[in-house]
Amino acid sequence: MTHPALILFLALFGLYSPVAALASYLPIVRPYTHKQVNRLAIGLGVNVAVFVLAALWIGEPLLKLLGISTAALTATGGIALAYAAIPLMRGQAGAVEELERLDEERQPGATPSSEPVPEPKSVLFTPLSFPLTVGGTTFAFCVAASAAATTLQDKLALSLAVLCFAVVTGVTLYLSGHVQRRISLKGAMILDRVAGILLTAIAVILLANGFTDLVTARLAH
Repeated sequence: MTHPALILFLALFGLYSPVAALASYLPIVRPYTHKQVNRLAIGLGVNVAVFVLAALWIGEPLLKLLGISTAALTATGGIALAYAAIPLMRGQAGAVEELERLDEERQPGATPSSEPVPEPKSVLFTPLSFPLTVGGTTFAFCVAASAAATTLQDKLALSLAVLCFAVVTGVTLYLSGHVQRRISLKGAMILDRVAGILLTAIAVILLANGFTDLVTARLAH
């Protein structure tokens, strides 16, 4: 239980929280078909693997080169997440919006909505990959684990842990598609609100942690 690779996997797993992540994916995967959700799940797993492996192997020198802190990444993730979550919490996106649209279309003389469904690729990076799945804190975990690895064997073990984590995220998104097809629209509306509240709370935590770390680092200098 004290192996660095296992500790890294458990840290990433706990930070990700598959149950909470699954709920947050529901309003995003709703417009897509089973095949499209499967492609999104594969794409998410690949994105996570690339991002986290990059953080593990080149994260520390890259941050120094660009002059970017993990605190800045965390705060940015909080802003992006809040932008997507607040409309859900207020009932202005996702299933709530869809239910209202269906009610309007049922009115006499109403014409069906022709609003196009966004391409799956448009949601794959933001918000699915960043910040719902990975963010500044994930990056910081990997940079810290990499700094503690003293041998190539340790680095390879950490890489295996990262790949296992990427598989977990892809499977979670895949399962969200199955859950989405098995709940009613009103049930999805309630989950949208719950997910919005949960995601807004996570966004506030990310913002607070990011800005606190930025201020602390500034005062230390």
